[in-house]
Amino acid sequence: MKSVAMSNKVRLVVFDLDGTLTDTLRDLANSVNYALRRMGWAERSLDEVRRMVGNGVRKLVERAVPEDVAENEIEQCFGIFQQHYLVHCQDTTGLYPGVEKMLQDVRRMGLRTAIVSNKLQAGVDELYATYFHTTVDVAIGQREGIPLKPAPDMVELALEALGARREETVYVGDSEVDVQTARNSGLPCISVLWGFRDRQQLLAAGATTFVQHPSELLALLA
Repeated sequence: MKSVAMSNKVRLVVFDLDGTLTDTLRDLANSVNYALRRMGWAERSLDEVRRMVGNGVRKLVERAVPEDVAENEIEQCFGIFQQHYLVHCQDTTGLYPGVEKMLQDVRRMGLRTAIVSNKLQAGVDELYATYFHTTVDVAIGQREGIPLKPAPDMVELALEALGARREETVYVGDSEVDVQTARNSGLPCISVLWGFRDRQQLLAAGATTFVQHPSELLALLA
């Protein structure tokens, strides 16, 4: 763990969702494999799905289907995935150990919090209602007309919604997409090591600041 270069006191923490706050991997994999089975295609292992997540569920499905399938078949598979995942997105999903206390402690520090996720907004809303409605101020998911991360647009929406200044904001995520998102948004990035990517993958993406447990975030944000 090392300190994050901040020009001012931190007042807003922007969190990624999947792999950072919630362990959603198995539910994502189950829905992907349900859709693949329905299409008559081979299933994917949990580790394969782990490597495919990060750029939104549409891209996840595109990566999971066999090579050289027609676009209309990808669309059909994605529709099956969506229907299944909206019903089963909390079958095995839960907060990572220590996340709930960390969010409560961040709140007690007087900081604002936001979630910015490439997950469909409906899925974000459901998880927000279950886990975050008392600890997170705004939760932004995939919306029509808003580019997905690593584009900075979703982060900009969070900053605007909370009236926050960029120089008082820090970004927290678990993947190379999050490192790129923070860079594109002009924010310092804290990379967590309990999510979907390991240290070497994050280093290769340019990550510089790491935490191994949610409690370590508090010292960096103080």
